[in-house]
Amino acid sequence: MSQDTPCIAVCMMDPKTKLCFGCGRTLPEIARWHKMDRAERLDVMALLPARMTEAGLPRMEPRPRRA
Repeated sequence: MSQDTPCIAVCMMDPKTKLCFGCGRTLPEIARWHKMDRAERLDVMALLPARMTEAGLPRMEPRPRRA
């Protein structure tokens, strides 16, 4: 995945926190991602580790790429 996205191809939403289990973004963030400029994306990505920790969501490993 690109360095301009936190997506790790584990795309499932936690019903309790409304965060993606893989990246920690909300559905509105995911939907707007392609419209955000690079600075806004980096700002969101800087928040994700703490957001995941506060939500009690474990850090997941990226899905292996298909050959």
